[in-house]
Amino acid sequence: MSKMMLLVIDSFGIGAMDDCKKYVPSDCRANTYKHIRESMKGKLNIPTMYKLGLGTLVDNQPAPPYAFGYSKLAHHGADTYLGHQEIAGSCPKKSNKRLMKDIHKQMKRALEGAGYYVTYPINHCPVLLVNHAAVVADNLESALGNIINVTADFKKMPFSEVKKLGKVVREHVDTTRVIAFGGPYTTIEHILSCVQEKHKGQWGVDTPKANVYGQGYNVYHMGYGVEIDKQFPMIAAKCGLKVYRLGKTADVLHGEGPSDPIVNTRELLEKVEESYINQQEDAAFLVNVQETDLAGHAEDVEWYGNLLNKVDQWLSSFIPKMEDDDILIIMADHGNDPTIGHSNHTREYVPIMIVGNKVKKANIGVRETMSDVGATFSDFFGLPPTAEGNSFLDEIVDFGRGE
Repeated sequence: MSKMMLLVIDSFGIGAMDDCKKYVPSDCRANTYKHIRESMKGKLNIPTMYKLGLGTLVDNQPAPPYAFGYSKLAHHGADTYLGHQEIAGSCPKKSNKRLMKDIHKQMKRALEGAGYYVTYPINHCPVLLVNHAAVVADNLESALGNIINVTADFKKMPFSEVKKLGKVVREHVDTTRVIAFGGPYTTIEHILSCVQEKHKGQWGVDTPKANVYGQGYNVYHMGYGVEIDKQFPMIAAKCGLKVYRLGKTADVLHGEGPSDPIVNTRELLEKVEESYINQQEDAAFLVNVQETDLAGHAEDVEWYGNLLNKVDQWLSSFIPKMEDDDILIIMADHGNDPTIGHSNHTREYVPIMIVGNKVKKANIGVRETMSDVGATFSDFFGLPPTAEGNSFLDEIVDFGRGE
């Protein structure tokens, strides 16, 4: 019996990447970890992660007894969804910003060509109504032009069909994401009543007002250029390996098996430990601590620091409970420096800390892509390789150790 766990501390970056000038030049001073530590003035207490490699990476402390390294972000920008696609083994392609006002005509033709009935439900508005059941429009919550939404009334179009519709939309637009979602406790009439122009030329559904969230809500994310079937969770599903997706990974990674999008950190870690201890066969655990990212967006240093303290304290008690063959990888997906003067993600290197009884002392260096993590998971379980990434399993595992 072997288990491998990924713990992503969302947005816990360790310093701006060298290419940040190409993205947001003012963010080149970002360092989420260091700035939180400085601002907390001694109240940040994370000795477990510090001894597992964080101190080596940031302060040139002696190397830990286990493996460590850090990674670049291969995806463009700094994004939780894109970062997790990369971690899972398929790095998204460079996308473009598009608004429905610029693409609605060709999108209508494409959908009609696929057999859908498509109309303009609102005069002088580029929003599309498909089969009297779903609205194709701009996403109003993300950055302008990043995402196209497909918002549906599940009573008129079941989620399985909404996903199919979303895939057709995905094939005909190169935005960062297409999100297909909906719920059974709204109506298409109410969804249409929530259409608004947020910025000039940006037309979409005010999703919170549309009553799609809550009981029965379901969502399907589609990244640009992402090979979902060649990511670790989907490879594992095809091969019969149980994969737990807990925390934000339940929302941003495709897969099968147990999933629970728990946001509260204490509740999440309790669920992780309970599931881990009760799991008696080979399994993978993909976990994301989302609240740290929320604290970064809120520019709340103390909240962020207290969450790090909570995670570190949990790690100190959890690691001794790991079985002999198990491996835990702790990392981040980007940065979100709460001291930098804005509430957006920051493009930073991310730490990689690896622990387990069979993990040897090793510096895996700087990885060119976080996809190496997904590749390592596939390698650990003897599964087919991911679309991208190079496994570092041979660099970190000593099968003679602990015997």
